[in-house]
Amino acid sequence: MENVTVQEVVDSLREKFGDTVLEVTEYQGDTLVRVDKDAIHDVCSYLKEHHRFIYLADIIGTDRFTSEDRFEVIYNLVSLKFQIRIFIKIRIPEENPHVVTLTDIWTGANWNERETFDMFGIIFDGHPDLRRIFMPEDFKYYPLRKEFPLLGIPGSLELPGTTPNTE
Repeated sequence: MENVTVQEVVDSLREKFGDTVLEVTEYQGDTLVRVDKDAIHDVCSYLKEHHRFIYLADIIGTDRFTSEDRFEVIYNLVSLKFQIRIFIKIRIPEENPHVVTLTDIWTGANWNERETFDMFGIIFDGHPDLRRIFMPEDFKYYPLRKEFPLLGIPGSLELPGTTPNTE
């Protein structure tokens, strides 16, 4: 198999998935492809099986703080065989922040999805163990959402004292 370029991958996605490929942008030499959130599982499965994107490097959550499609989830995918990287992103509404898990495609998605859930409250449907990873289980807030106060919510977490223990 000859070398594959990112543009050929994007063209292949457009041909295979049509209108579910919503936007393609380039920034600083990276290609970002925004797809419909309902197509994310099929798109990622296709990328892994047909274009050898076997390495899920990262999953990133962002809070756009907009009234429509407030959250984004960005998947950083690498094809080790062809030495190319592509970012696939989806947008998720605030009122129903659900998306399907990708742990059945890449088992390494497990902790990244848990972290995104823990920090933003995005729920990954079908995740085998979706629970908080950094914050206490009973914590009611999502610290990386834009409305979360910079100094935290008073009384929400017991913090250590600021004076050294002299015992």
